[in-house]
Amino acid sequence: MTQVGLQLYTVRDAMEQDFEGTLRKIAALGYQGVEFAGYFGRTAEQVKAILDETGMIALGAHTPFVRLRDALDEEIAFNKAIGNTTLIMPYLGEEDRHRWHDIFEDMDKIGQRCADAGVTFCYHNHEFELTQHLDGQPVLDVMFSKLPAERLQMELDTCWVHYAGLDPVAYITKYADRLPLVHWKDMAKREDGSAETVELGHGEVDIKAIADAAIQAGAAWLVVEQDYCAGNPLDCIEESMKWIRNYANNGGNIHV
Repeated sequence: MTQVGLQLYTVRDAMEQDFEGTLRKIAALGYQGVEFAGYFGRTAEQVKAILDETGMIALGAHTPFVRLRDALDEEIAFNKAIGNTTLIMPYLGEEDRHRWHDIFEDMDKIGQRCADAGVTFCYHNHEFELTQHLDGQPVLDVMFSKLPAERLQMELDTCWVHYAGLDPVAYITKYADRLPLVHWKDMAKREDGSAETVELGHGEVDIKAIADAAIQAGAAWLVVEQDYCAGNPLDCIEESMKWIRNYANNGGNIHV
């Protein structure tokens, strides 16, 4: 059954101020797992201790491309020590987006080394991989056509797919066999036409259809993320959990 986790970038300021206390609050809200975006100076032993205490699973870790390329053995060792076997490339800077074929070669090597170590390597998208084209297709589709499933899996950020003007459900269906993780978040348009991330159920994204499709595809985790919070991030993730519990109570096949 698909489980619900939290991308800790959402509560990054609280994590910096009180790492362990913030994780205890997240567990108390009902999130079963967390996706790391930094460790705020904690050792692997300290991270594993608080995960064991709270009963939460380390479902993945957003790891910068440079670290994956240049310090992969260290990242694998740290993450295995905390019980995590999924490393995720979260972003590619603008300075590298003109050399995609070189990036794909690096990613293929990273993916092979991860596979050899028993670790899953995923890519997390923003909108630019969908609005920028390569060989006549969106970059994201080219990436997944060139790199095999055994070396690259997908963490689909459905909100960024929506923001790019494409259909998140169609992308979930297209990559159902390579989709262990789905980022689950909502967005609303501002008066000036820009957008902001909001609590689940407070925006325009069809988050129910996304959850239904992700569950049908067999995704292991729906991962809540709110890039920027207008209010207290801990209050925001509590509000999102209220929507999730309502979804689960009305037939959503998730475990909360």
